[in-house]
Amino acid sequence: MKESNELVFFVNGHKIVEKNVDPELNLLTYLRKKLGLTGTKLGCGEGGCGSCTVMVSKYNSFQKKIIHIAVNACLAPLCSLHRTAVTTVEGIGSTTTRLHPVQERIAKAHGSQCGFCTPGIVMSVYTLLRNNPEPIMEEIEDTLQGNLCRCTGYRAILEGFSTFAKPSSCCGWNGSKNDCCKGQTGASQLSPRLFEPSEFKPLDPTQEPIFPPELLLLHESQQQTLFFKGEHVTWIQPTTLKELLTLKSKYPEAKLVVGNTEVGIEMKMKNMLYPVILAPAHIPQLNMSQRTETGILFGAACTLTYIGTFLKQAVDELPSYRTEVFKAVLEQLRWFAGQQIRNVAAIGGNIMTASPISDLNPVFLASGCLLTLASEGNTRVVRMDGCFFTGYRKTVLKPQEILLSIEIPYTKKGEYFSAFKQAQRREDDIAIVNCGMRVAFKEGTDVVEELGLSYGGMGPTTMSAKKTSEQLLGKKWNKELLQEACLLLVDELTLSPSAPGGMVQFRRILSLSFFFKFYLSVLQKLEQDFKSDFQVESIPPEYLSATELFQKDPPSAVQLFQQVPPGQSPTDVVGHPLAHLSSIKQATGEAIYCDDLPCFERELYLALVTSTEAHAKISSIDASEALKVAGVACFLTAKDVPGTNKTGQIIMDETVFAEGEVTCVGHVIGAIVADTAAHAQKAAKAVKITYEKLKPIITIQDAIAHESFHGPPRKLENGNIDLGFAQADDIVEGEMYIGGQEHFYLETQCTVAIPRGEDGEMELFVSTQSPSQIQSLVAKALGVPANRIVCRVKRLGGGFGGKETRSSLLSTAVAVAAHRMKCPVRCALNRDEDMLVSGGRHPFLGRYKVGFQKNGKIVAVDLKLYCNAGDSLDLSTAVMTRALFHMDNAYKIPNIRAICYICKTNLPSNTAFRGFGAPQAMMLAECWMNDVVAKCGLPSEQVQKLNLYQEGDITHTNQKLEEVNIRKCWDECLESSSYHSRRKAVDEFNRQHRWKKRGLAIIPTKFGISFNATFMNQAGALVHIYTDGSVLLTHGGTEMGQGLHTKMVQVASKALGIPISKIHISETSTNTVPNTSPTAASVSSDLNGMAIHDACQILLSRLEPFKLANPKGTWEQWIFAAYMDRVSLSAAGFYKIPDLNYDPEKNEGRAFNYYSYGVGCSEVEIDCLTGDHKNLRTDIVMDVGLSLNPAVDIGQVEGAFMQGLGYFAMEELRYSPEGVLYTRGPGMYKIPSASDIPTQFNVSLLRESPNRKAIYSSKAVGEPPLFLAASIFFAIKDAIVAARAASRKTGLFCLNSPATPDRIRNACIDDLTEMCPPADPGTFIPWNIEV
Repeated sequence: MKESNELVFFVNGHKIVEKNVDPELNLLTYLRKKLGLTGTKLGCGEGGCGSCTVMVSKYNSFQKKIIHIAVNACLAPLCSLHRTAVTTVEGIGSTTTRLHPVQERIAKAHGSQCGFCTPGIVMSVYTLLRNNPEPIMEEIEDTLQGNLCRCTGYRAILEGFSTFAKPSSCCGWNGSKNDCCKGQTGASQLSPRLFEPSEFKPLDPTQEPIFPPELLLLHESQQQTLFFKGEHVTWIQPTTLKELLTLKSKYPEAKLVVGNTEVGIEMKMKNMLYPVILAPAHIPQLNMSQRTETGILFGAACTLTYIGTFLKQAVDELPSYRTEVFKAVLEQLRWFAGQQIRNVAAIGGNIMTASPISDLNPVFLASGCLLTLASEGNTRVVRMDGCFFTGYRKTVLKPQEILLSIEIPYTKKGEYFSAFKQAQRREDDIAIVNCGMRVAFKEGTDVVEELGLSYGGMGPTTMSAKKTSEQLLGKKWNKELLQEACLLLVDELTLSPSAPGGMVQFRRILSLSFFFKFYLSVLQKLEQDFKSDFQVESIPPEYLSATELFQKDPPSAVQLFQQVPPGQSPTDVVGHPLAHLSSIKQATGEAIYCDDLPCFERELYLALVTSTEAHAKISSIDASEALKVAGVACFLTAKDVPGTNKTGQIIMDETVFAEGEVTCVGHVIGAIVADTAAHAQKAAKAVKITYEKLKPIITIQDAIAHESFHGPPRKLENGNIDLGFAQADDIVEGEMYIGGQEHFYLETQCTVAIPRGEDGEMELFVSTQSPSQIQSLVAKALGVPANRIVCRVKRLGGGFGGKETRSSLLSTAVAVAAHRMKCPVRCALNRDEDMLVSGGRHPFLGRYKVGFQKNGKIVAVDLKLYCNAGDSLDLSTAVMTRALFHMDNAYKIPNIRAICYICKTNLPSNTAFRGFGAPQAMMLAECWMNDVVAKCGLPSEQVQKLNLYQEGDITHTNQKLEEVNIRKCWDECLESSSYHSRRKAVDEFNRQHRWKKRGLAIIPTKFGISFNATFMNQAGALVHIYTDGSVLLTHGGTEMGQGLHTKMVQVASKALGIPISKIHISETSTNTVPNTSPTAASVSSDLNGMAIHDACQILLSRLEPFKLANPKGTWEQWIFAAYMDRVSLSAAGFYKIPDLNYDPEKNEGRAFNYYSYGVGCSEVEIDCLTGDHKNLRTDIVMDVGLSLNPAVDIGQVEGAFMQGLGYFAMEELRYSPEGVLYTRGPGMYKIPSASDIPTQFNVSLLRESPNRKAIYSSKAVGEPPLFLAASIFFAIKDAIVAARAASRKTGLFCLNSPATPDRIRNACIDDLTEMCPPADPGTFIPWNIEV
């Protein structure tokens, strides 16, 4: 065989030839580090977020055409790109050439906030349009399945891209449709548009770059075997089947890799090493597809996307009865990973990976697919049956054999097939349980002749329920068979209560629920096909919805906001929906984030060495093997810290590097510094640490039992609690657990530290919300004054509180390394490291006792609050304080008492997160309110409104409320959501459907605006005017996607009376504005806006004489005249919030500057059999005062809501009983995707509600809307109530948060749940625990 070690490919039209490529090098690293194309981002490293999406074009010699596919650059081995053309976001448009319409539309439609995910989203949609310039909306949604966004809430992205869809599902509010969705929401006053689609450049497919002709010529030449030998891995790409089989015989342990979607993750995440990789993607026999007499044959290297296309065509062309299995495969492919994975993942890889939760293997097993196996000189055909998988990730294949092809069979008349899957998230998620089910009947009867039931997620392999299937042969398909089948399945599909993956009761229930759905589905089909031949058991009409497959309706949305008053100056853009000032740069990949900075001379990389034990003494640290790894410069521990190793936030209870003892899994023990990130990470894994284990405290219950708390409990009391309970007609008591949440900012923690070589000076580029705090803590670690340290922040790829204090954990280590090595040092954490070490939102346990009167009026509330703070205090005191201040939500409670405990556990320290303790406390308030409503038997909205605050009321912290807009928001939301008519419609739907139930809930929120700590409510700004009239603006806030810089430019523009084009913000830095508070608590616009206004007023007073002397002059003339007269054109502004005087000892004074209010109403539909739920509609009315920028504010409302939706209904951090975090990436931790947004999503900014206490009458918006997503949770609970009522279960029940599918299903008690009782606590060790 002719071998070549030369790789030829194109990037953005430029030819690249690389020799001796390292097989471990992926496309993303090559693009970023070798070519400097940093628009493609690293978000997760496992193909789960889409930030690294690029387009790969190649000539497919099997399909005889050029194909364009979106791929995850983080998983694509560079070796695999021979003879392809790669297009990155930089290759389709830029601010200096021309914008591509995809870039323009996402930017101008306000679909980019932090912007880190934007290039990946742009490239996914760009690839779709290259293949289909006129897609339908569903195709646009499907193409985004593999792309995550944590900021926007997706609505703006979908709406921007909907302008490409043909035909457009929306008339654009031009009045062309009588049933226009905008007119259905009670919008009496028309708002202006957030963007104008008619201004967008049209898409012109003829202007796209052509496929390189040279690659077409190369395809006519003979392929050579590619051979690349790296440090640890050899990559061989054979060209013929014979050659492949010879190589497999020579290297029987070699892995066959097509898409690298499994092996790539194993090598990266699980430290697996495969010395030889064979790449068979170009072998003809492995890429063939053909219809045979018995089915459709696919070569094992056919991609899932190709198989989907081929099967769709077959389903369209063949009689329906022949394609039952094909339809089941297509149904599973709908939800299989994201588009980027399906484009490269091969069917053979999916089978041979032998994952116990493969989505396709249960289908192949149940249908009895035929597999052709080949080895040198031999082929054999095996049927996929219960014997094919021999153990966990093992099959019957011999080491030298390969899977050559799979034949998916046709079905015959009287044969039916279904596939089911339930996951945490519908799109791009691995299954909890899935199955394939097949039945064939004796001709002309409903007597079972053949039955195949296969399950994934019910054991270490894909399993066949063989005994059950055999027992049911010869039985009629009726209720008796159903009952017998369920009893048999319960016996056959047993799971240990300690089974890996947890959720054991739920998984067992699902195995029955799926069979029940299959049973009903088959009855339906028998009725359709054979109703004239024999009597089929009838299905009750209310059962029919159980058989319906999930259908997506096209999304619709309305955004309402107040127009600027007529006559407002054209230069005054306050109140206008301006696009985020960086949005176009973000869409073109030109926006620079911390790790996008070019490499500095002599730069080194750092990797953290962290604890694998939750609580232990360190016996020894051996770095000898690590120091032998190529490129390693040093290993750092506590003894290498030149200043103090003590660090922390409120108190110094943390360390830069652990000393003697570790207190959580992920505790930083040391750091490796090396020449590349790969070498540093490899060496970090080679550091050997031995421990003397100590007993860890993991859960809140553990902490209560061991009295392990950070400080004494805190009490807040108002009124007379005993008198209140004495006045009550009734009392409810209960408790609720509210889980934690991972920030999942798309850009992980990152620091670049550059020592300046004299006087201990150091410059740091950090992705942080707290530059001043980084400056302070790095100075302490280095033992220098703060004036030697400069911290600079250009922008963050998301923060949400996770970069308020926890950034210092990395920055101090990197600074120590840079100091030690006397050269620049960089570290950007991998996603799994970031999730492990950085902490998240505090889990809470709340216990309540509530007294109320018959009409629902609350008279007394007694609470105990516990939060899991983790191993250090961090900001937990402030988090719990805010929880105490918000435990009333928006309700007037005359008598209230709360005692709170901050639990000290052996988990990584939890920290700030959007809402900062308030969402947990407000959730508890709505939980007891829900119980009160249930006990009263009155309409929920009536009882809630009765208790809402009114103007002049005094809060439980004894602050008098002014400008209370909560009832105004409430009434508007009731009206705009058509609440009362929809309440009736929901009740009617529930009467007509047994296994699908709908729920409706309306939830208020009241959120206090200011930092809890009075001293933090201050801000500075620095404004420079240059002699050409341009203005450089600097303030203390950081831009993390929330549009702060955009709003601040608008404020300065209005204050100075000049266009925004003359104003620029470069960055946030500690050497321009010192001693800044973190960008947090939703007050950054208030504080920095007023500081900027102050600086502008100083400058205007200096300019006043020159304006008077030349009243018709221009801005530039006034500036030049002032300069010539030696007037300073630079001013520092300052602002502090006045009259904040809360006294915690007396519980009196003003705790907050003002309150933001809002109301959300949501409707959901749950599947009572699987726990799945669908968000049908949400209406939000939010009080943001007079909005500085309605587009930014609506984006914040939508983004906060979706983050809250994740928190209350999806996202679950899962820990082992030993305190190990399982959920360390998008593979296991699921944030909402684009398909999770409510189908109808309406946001209205409350009109005519100026706020005299903030800049230009605006209000804070970042955190307050998040809690409105609790309306989804309580709508789910409302639906569960209806499901339980159908099973004659009434009375109060506990639903903990988040309302995940397992919690929903387990709460919908019915005959199937009764068959699968949970094991008794204490009789087993669970796989995971609630912390």
